[in-house]
Amino acid sequence: MVVVIDPGHGGKDPGAVSKGIQEKDVVLGIGLKLGKYINENFPDVKVVFTRNTDVFVPLIDRSRIANRNKADLFISLHANTCGTPSLRGTETFVLGLHRSNDNLDVAKKENSVILMEDNYRQTYEGFDPNSSESYIMFEMVQDNYLDQSLSFADDIQRQFKSRLESSNRGVKQAGFLVLRESSMPSVLVETGFVSNQAEANYLKSEEGQHVIASSIFDAFRKFKSRSSGSATSARHTANSNTKPDTSAVSALPEKKEENKPIEKTVKVEESKPEVAKTTEVDEKSKSNETPVAKDTLSNREVANSNTYYSVQIGANTTPVEPSASNFKGLKEVRREKTDKYYRYFIGKEASMDNITPLLQKIKLKFPQAFIVYFIDGKRTIINTNSN
Repeated sequence: MVVVIDPGHGGKDPGAVSKGIQEKDVVLGIGLKLGKYINENFPDVKVVFTRNTDVFVPLIDRSRIANRNKADLFISLHANTCGTPSLRGTETFVLGLHRSNDNLDVAKKENSVILMEDNYRQTYEGFDPNSSESYIMFEMVQDNYLDQSLSFADDIQRQFKSRLESSNRGVKQAGFLVLRESSMPSVLVETGFVSNQAEANYLKSEEGQHVIASSIFDAFRKFKSRSSGSATSARHTANSNTKPDTSAVSALPEKKEENKPIEKTVKVEESKPEVAKTTEVDEKSKSNETPVAKDTLSNREVANSNTYYSVQIGANTTPVEPSASNFKGLKEVRREKTDKYYRYFIGKEASMDNITPLLQKIKLKFPQAFIVYFIDGKRTIINTNSN
């Protein structure tokens, strides 16, 4: 398992400041302690820091560090501030559309760090952290990680509630850039308010940092327990001569559920030019694999078939019109509703060979897009971002 700990702000960006206490210092202390507790108790877990000193790291680079290390969990640490000095408490965010102006204000504050970066408009595709309209696409969350993120966030808040005298402000959703670009279960923890003098002093203290870090660590212990020993040996491979073996595909988990072991879905490796695309195969599991053939249907047959591949762009709980203007110019996006989610797909292809180039194009605009496989209307995730 790989865990990325992201102490927010740093260097030229102090974050929230109150009477000499700076957010960047508080969260670095908490993050280093959290990493130490994980290392001491779980030597098999690799801990990666986006920063372990007082340096400035752009938001996009924090996400890239997590993606490059193929992290299983991303924990971003922050401290809050507001104009009401009496306000205090902890809250943990997952990615999504804000449900209140307070949540939007927190996201705007944390996202505004991009204004310190060179060429931020190009890097973040014209995103304006101070414009409410810029946040509409944060409703497009990658739902195969949402349940894991929510479960972990809830465990963090439960630990805070049992250990801290401060207010428990709960688990919330909002549009944080650092979470949007991270392709794994991710949370952003607001550890308290530096604008509240008593809470700021506690956040700065060794005792306060220890209690907060150990609370997050105990939540991580539960996350790891749910995740351990759950990797599935099921793989998705291709053969050009026969139709899909639906029994093997159906064995893949359709979705992870809270409080159940988290099964890893298959990983598809991007191919080099002019080389046929194949799946990445673990040498130890080759002998146990059941090949799944690629479909050789014609385009007309694909359109009328109930068995095909698509690219899922995202999912949300309230509908968004699947127009090109809402999806960065993409045409022919289709919206389908199952359980509590509206999901957004593009493309219908008969084989992995055909759908993989489409995925690569879509990921240029939506980095968290992934491949899904439909059999008689039932969706199976083929996750190209998993380990």
